[in-house]
Amino acid sequence: MNPLGTIDLESKSAEMTRSIGAAIGRQLRRGDVVLLNGDLGAGKTTLTQGIAVGLGVDEPVQSPTFTLVAEHEGHDANGNALRFYHLDLYRLRDEADLESFGYDQYLEPADGVSVIEWPERAGTWLPDRYLLVDLLIEGPDRRRLRVASIGGLNVDLSDVGGLRLIER
Repeated sequence: MNPLGTIDLESKSAEMTRSIGAAIGRQLRRGDVVLLNGDLGAGKTTLTQGIAVGLGVDEPVQSPTFTLVAEHEGHDANGNALRFYHLDLYRLRDEADLESFGYDQYLEPADGVSVIEWPERAGTWLPDRYLLVDLLIEGPDRRRLRVASIGGLNVDLSDVGGLRLIER
């Protein structure tokens, strides 16, 4: 197993982005948090859909832009049930809005995994340990994913078929 520090990956399609997400999702455990940065259309929700697949979520996953949080049932790699929390903070005005829906419970979810889109809207309200994925648009279908482990949350992305690491 080759744990992740910080790497850059190239995705040439939405399907490849979902595959990267699935590889991440298969390794997540209760209490883990993934933060997704990127412009509109960069693929945050596409990556989240892959993470959901890796966590055994059987229902469609869409961005909860208007509801802020969507909850789904899934399971970890050992078959243990867990909740998958998908947060989209795009519409928040400031950090005070976080208190309106209990944001802090998603920073270390005891019963599941959280994926948070637009985490910069949370200001200083970040977990101590998380996986940070920056998605950069490099063409109509091409994306660069910079994946970094913060506070010790590591994953191994060697099982993603067709994956190309980008030299930095």
